[in-house]
Amino acid sequence: MAVEELQSIIKRCQILEEEDFKEEDFGLFQLAGQKCLEEGYISQVLDILENEKNKVIIRSMGWNLVGPVVRCFICHKEEVDKREKCLRMLDLLVKLCHPKELLLGLLELIEEASGKQIAEILLLLLEPLQTVIQKLHSKKAYSVGLALSTLWSQLSLLPVPYTKEQVQKDQHGLGRCCKALVTFTKPFVEEVVKNKGHPLENSKEELKAELLKFCFKSLKYPLLTAQLIEVLEENEEDPLKSFASEIVGFILAIGDSLPKVIFQHGRKEKCWDNPDLEEEDGSQLADSMASLAYLVFVQRISIDQFPLVLSPLYLLQYNMEHVEVLLKRTEESVSSKGLDLLENSLLRMEDDGLPHHYLEIRSFLTVPQKLVKVMTLCPLETLRKKGLKMLQLYIDKLDAQGKNILFRCLLKTSNHAGVEGYVIQNIKNQIDVSLKRTEDHKWFTGPQLLSLLDLVLLLPEGAETDLLQNSDRIMASLNLLRYLVIKDNESDNHTGLWTELKKIEKNFLKPLHTGLNMSKAHYEAEIKNKKETRRESHNPKNLCTVTVGGEKIPNVPNMTPEMQLQVLHSALFTFDLIESVLARVEELIELKTKTTSEETARLK
Repeated sequence: MAVEELQSIIKRCQILEEEDFKEEDFGLFQLAGQKCLEEGYISQVLDILENEKNKVIIRSMGWNLVGPVVRCFICHKEEVDKREKCLRMLDLLVKLCHPKELLLGLLELIEEASGKQIAEILLLLLEPLQTVIQKLHSKKAYSVGLALSTLWSQLSLLPVPYTKEQVQKDQHGLGRCCKALVTFTKPFVEEVVKNKGHPLENSKEELKAELLKFCFKSLKYPLLTAQLIEVLEENEEDPLKSFASEIVGFILAIGDSLPKVIFQHGRKEKCWDNPDLEEEDGSQLADSMASLAYLVFVQRISIDQFPLVLSPLYLLQYNMEHVEVLLKRTEESVSSKGLDLLENSLLRMEDDGLPHHYLEIRSFLTVPQKLVKVMTLCPLETLRKKGLKMLQLYIDKLDAQGKNILFRCLLKTSNHAGVEGYVIQNIKNQIDVSLKRTEDHKWFTGPQLLSLLDLVLLLPEGAETDLLQNSDRIMASLNLLRYLVIKDNESDNHTGLWTELKKIEKNFLKPLHTGLNMSKAHYEAEIKNKKETRRESHNPKNLCTVTVGGEKIPNVPNMTPEMQLQVLHSALFTFDLIESVLARVEELIELKTKTTSEETARLK
């Protein structure tokens, strides 16, 4: 019945001129053709398409069958013969139909795909889509841009594989789609390259702009979050790394030089001639540029395009902009790239070779603050350790004044006792280096050091400070003070410590004594209370909850009374440790001041 209906429509339209086809003819042709395919009359529809007498009809109306043919292909996954016939029909439609209508039909099908069908539809329709666009002579750049935008939007719905196994399995088809997308784009890139070096006509200039837009979008997705695998199996290549190489190659082929592209981010002058790309720069090119910098400097894709005369300091200055962008993102894979790019840039520098005035550039202060966030908030231990390693490397590269400025910044902004303790340990190390130097030691001795010690040797909230939460910082501060008392005699006073001793005792040592007494009394009372409660309750399954600042912490496993007692005893142990170091510091101060007084008396 369906075949007869389709043949009837065909027979009626054969005697008409193309311009005489009515709108209802198009609708009836589509419905009848779709019904035939749904009912399994695939061979009969193929015969109609292959019949020379139907060429005019197919050219005008055939694009309406693209959707039904594609759906028929998708439905018959196990039937090779039917799939082959669907592919032949698709080839005939691409060959015979008006390209403009066919382009819109193909893009609509791509846009409608969802879930597991996205990759299948993309892989099926990319070649026909390329053929159709090649047939278009007017508005070709617009068509390429529309196609690439639609393809990228669908591609961005596919999950990015992270592990070696996921890359090899390519379950969602991202790797295969990227490979096919390169094949799709190449002819249009070659079309622009043919005229490179000569003034481009408007259509070619527009095509170049559309291709560049696509390349920069691809740098953001999937390449920004993709973990590029170094080694798969023998003779096996990571498809996303291959895609990265191709995209960078396209940019080189049709755009500006690679150094000019990478170093434009964050500068007032732009190197894009196209206003569309200027607009893109504000919204998403920062991520794309950072991704490109990572691919070039860390993955070394097209690194040979960079002149050897560029100094390490120059490269660091511009890469810091990209590092900042990468570390702003919360995805572990992107943070990892930021750390790798920073390491790559810093390792080119000599120790103490980064002048302090570079800290006037915003990214040179924001990057170490981003590193602190990675160190303290990132769920992956490997990245937290790498963040700490990069912070130390960055500190090592700064000159003495730069280190002083950075330490002040981190002490004021980190809001994390562990980080503050780490910074204080670094201050101690720098004082040690300065005391051994004969020159350039002023930034960690005398007045410059004293203003830094004002940030270190104090309790943030006086005696009311939470000593347990701030124990890392307090221990580091006490160890620094002990070091200063041992290393610097009162008679020498290189560090200026002895001049400020009264102030230190008032702002740090006395409040610490008071705080320790209060904290120990509180925790000892808590332990006594828990023990009494445990004796009263003989139920071993009785549980306690964790509270901080009077509020119950959600999603924390409840603790038994025994576990809570262990926590309280651990806190007391920490207070005892602080108290022992504090006593030793005060003992050393008393000993040093007594010795100095005796020497002064003898001299008199």
